[in-house]
Amino acid sequence: MTTLTQPALSSLIDRLFAEADAAENARWPRAGDRNDYRQYYAQLKDHPLAVSRDTGKLLYILARSVRARSIVEFGTSFGISTLHLAAALRDNGGGRLIGSELEPSKIKRARENLAAAGLSDLVEIREGDALETLARDLPETIDFVLLDGAKSLYPSILALLEDRLRSGALIVADNADASPDYLARVRAVANGYLSVPFADDVELSMRLAEAP
Repeated sequence: MTTLTQPALSSLIDRLFAEADAAENARWPRAGDRNDYRQYYAQLKDHPLAVSRDTGKLLYILARSVRARSIVEFGTSFGISTLHLAAALRDNGGGRLIGSELEPSKIKRARENLAAAGLSDLVEIREGDALETLARDLPETIDFVLLDGAKSLYPSILALLEDRLRSGALIVADNADASPDYLARVRAVANGYLSVPFADDVELSMRLAEAP
């Protein structure tokens, strides 16, 4: 039995997905100006903004398959994706996940969920703008990246991490269709990536050894 399928974690994940489904059906705030991502995501502080169930399983499978030990996550929210990735780290023998989240109340919820799952020791969640929090104190090499925050920032976040991506590192970008500049970057082999759309609105990319 894997960490992900153990009853304590699987039941927690089921509950969190049920809450996320209910939130999807609840009344959302007005979208406002999505270019002002701080204001936009502050309005969504009570919404889980979770990955899908299938994407969660995909994250676990991919992180296990590349034996990830160092993971960076942009956009933690309530920590549903974080739980899947931390479970993969546990089953890979340990490691470190660095997450970044703007909203303090979401960080509190994510930390509570990680503690309930017994995975807190593997995760550091940094509070603030990821353009600042992910610009410092990163591992020398990064094995896996999840992009699931403000879509307009995907190219900038990738640029922050790019020099640390090992050959064969995987990058999963959720709702990537909302970031055409990001897609143009990772779909150009000349930029050092192989990339393919995967599932619903997910882009899966791999860093190449021959990166320029």
